[in-house]
Amino acid sequence: MQHKNKHTLHLIKKFGQQIKEQRESLNKSQRLLAFEYDLDSGNLSRIEAGQIDPKLTMLWRISEALGIPLSEIIKSLEDELGENFHIIEQ
Repeated sequence: MQHKNKHTLHLIKKFGQQIKEQRESLNKSQRLLAFEYDLDSGNLSRIEAGQIDPKLTMLWRISEALGIPLSEIIKSLEDELGENFHIIEQ
């Protein structure tokens, strides 16, 4: 597994929280959302927990399942992290 710095881990965790909040706003369980949109429920669980760094295609599928453009999820994440957040250590 590739080494992830603390900024990357923070980003993955915050992204997972965003996905969880959006899913909960739809009043859907992980299992139901995964079933309805043919997502792997284990992966969805690990993404929400910030345990894995999902691939772009998985992110796209999750955004479609939530009914939110991926760009909107990313923008919300950028707003939450702030303009001073950088993955690359400076």
